[in-house]
Amino acid sequence: MAKPNYSSAKRQREIAKQKKKAEKRAKKLGLSATDESMREDQPPATGESTPAT
Repeated sequence: MAKPNYSSAKRQREIAKQKKKAEKRAKKLGLSATDESMREDQPPATGESTPAT
């Protein structure tokens, strides 16, 4: 019998918790949950997407 992967289960719980938190925050702000989660996944824009030459 295979041993259970507790770290994977813990990570799944953390992801579910973050998603639920984001949905609550989005509901509070009046946004859809997908917009909020997409915003969190993206790194903050610095405005310098191309290197200066």
